[in-house]
Amino acid sequence: MGAVGLINEATTDVMKGVPDEKTPFGISDLRKAVPPHCFKRSIATSSYYLLRDIAICFALYYLASNYIHLLPQPLKYIAWPIYWFWQGSFFQGIWTIGHDLGHNCFSKYEWLDDAIGLVVHSLLLTPYFSFKYSHQSHHAHNNSIEYDEVWIPKRKADTLYSKVLNNPVGHMVFTMVKLLLSFPMYFMFNAHGRKYNGFASHFYPWSPIFNNSERKQIWVSDAGILVVVYALYKVATATSATWLFCIYGVPWLVMNGHFVVFTTLHHSHPSLPQFDSRGWDWIRGALSTVDRDYGIFNTIFHDVTCAHVVHHLIANIPHYHIVEATKAIKPILGDYYKYDDTPILKAFWRETKECIFVEPDEGAENSGVYWFRR
Repeated sequence: MGAVGLINEATTDVMKGVPDEKTPFGISDLRKAVPPHCFKRSIATSSYYLLRDIAICFALYYLASNYIHLLPQPLKYIAWPIYWFWQGSFFQGIWTIGHDLGHNCFSKYEWLDDAIGLVVHSLLLTPYFSFKYSHQSHHAHNNSIEYDEVWIPKRKADTLYSKVLNNPVGHMVFTMVKLLLSFPMYFMFNAHGRKYNGFASHFYPWSPIFNNSERKQIWVSDAGILVVVYALYKVATATSATWLFCIYGVPWLVMNGHFVVFTTLHHSHPSLPQFDSRGWDWIRGALSTVDRDYGIFNTIFHDVTCAHVVHHLIANIPHYHIVEATKAIKPILGDYYKYDDTPILKAFWRETKECIFVEPDEGAENSGVYWFRR
């Protein structure tokens, strides 16, 4: 492996670049290493996790709606943020199960997974089929700077990122905007997504994101969102917009923040290569992601955070088996496996400052391999 273009030459193991050569193993080698039971999808087990998360969200809603207003005034200002954070965190857990439904990880019946997924994601204002199809494309083109679907790395020529925002104030402003708006802006206007000719939106059935066989289901996704938006409107008129914002709106924004943090950290790390068509192949692209330790949130987010590498390699393993599957393939992956135990907030700020744009190493401009720079 050649130079990896790291920011700091005195790197630690965490910052050590992963190999960018073709792998000595194939996907069949990895699948054979995974215990067979890890591929089994149990409706009972999957339903348990979904119903558990729903029950926790309902319990938090019940406590907030019935008891926070009874607290003395100073305590209300403490209780509401606690509710917002934890309700938003469990919203994210449910959203992750919706993501797994799109991968047909819930059961062996795709029609059942799609039916449940449509309800689950619509309730969280996510267009289910639209995301399912664009996310499948993301898995098919991970870390291709030309064809990946989301979090496409910038180039040095993009002066807004490489110069204008490349300072502490710019990092802070960009981070706040990203945490609050990136989730809805991605679905509405394909922000941070791949460049297309024409209007790219997850809500537009004729968007170039989708092929002709998928367009009818985009209408179904839109219908699901409209039903939920109308239901939220009726709730707001029956109670108040303020009440709805406190009970649902702020937790939804917290969920957005969680989503942005862990998806950014999945695919942004100074040690990970990015590829254009000259250097990209599927398995190296899939390996250009990183597992992180989120502590208790690994459990809340159903281990999508700490076992994301195996998810990109074998996407149909249910979340309750992906940690075991990760342990099984790590000996084969060797240096191609990336894990970073840097505390999450510290890592997010580091990657925000360090992973500004990608460029090839000097003298390797035709290699098709790029590394993050600042």
